Amino acid sequence: MPAASLPHRSHINLTGPDAQDFLHGIITTDVEGLPAGEYRPGALLTPQGKILFDFLIARTEDGFVLEVDHGQRDALLRRLAMYKLRAKVDITPGTEGVTVAWGDEAAAAEGIVDAAFGKAGILLKRQPGLHGQDAESAYDLLRIEAGLAISGKDFAPQDAFPHDVLLDLDGGLSFRKGCYVGQEVVSRMQHRGTARRRVVQVSANQPLPASGTEIVAGGKPLGTLGTVMENRALAIVRIDRVGDAVAHGLAISAGDVEVQLTLPAWTGLQFLTDAQEAET
Repeated sequence: MPAASLPHRSHINLTGPDAQDFLHGIITTDVEGLPAGEYRPGALLTPQGKILFDFLIARTEDGFVLEVDHGQRDALLRRLAMYKLRAKVDITPGTEGVTVAWGDEAAAAEGIVDAAFGKAGILLKRQPGLHGQDAESAYDLLRIEAGLAISGKDFAPQDAFPHDVLLDLDGGLSFRKGCYVGQEVVSRMQHRGTARRRVVQVSANQPLPASGTEIVAGGKPLGTLGTVMENRALAIVRIDRVGDAVAHGLAISAGDVEVQLTLPAWTGLQFLTDAQEAET
């Protein structure tokens, strides 16, 4: 069974009678509509609508669990405590480390289904704790295949809107619930159709340069490389600029390596030129 232990992931437990209402009122995910047995992506935003923390959220028998990058866990704990006020919710550190399993035998594995990978047609389950060998590179390659970005590797905190990392399409962003932190900005982007930065899959015929390398076409910056695995990578780019580059037959490169950019098929998105967007 393909599997990977991820030592750099941690958990936060939220329990108590107000846990659901507390989370529903501050994060991007529809917590009230979150089914049992499923992880969904989510984020806690700045008031300006940018991602401060990204995580996965699932129901537990007595509340909810957030899976977050270990380096962000303590800061997220403090931020949640700041919003707690008089809410009857207990916020505590949980298990460190995560094991994920995917592939043909994943159906028989223990754990909770990751709905974001499901959008890309990949069955993947997550289980707290480290139960196998450290194979994070295999997991990163699977993320590239799925087109799923995470902070720290693909974007920096406070540097991306939810639309930039496809939260509007992978179940991590609700437009039907009431207010949450940063909701006004996110809602305005949705209704005005102003999202121009999106996650793309990058490929090349040779090894790619390091993460953070700028992607350009005709001297114009399109974005930067995020997670890099040999000749494949993720990046967040201006899709309107990519559309114009393609329309004009311009080569797209990262450093001195020519690259091809593809929007994840499950998103239904397309590279449009400025002129095409003006017609829509």
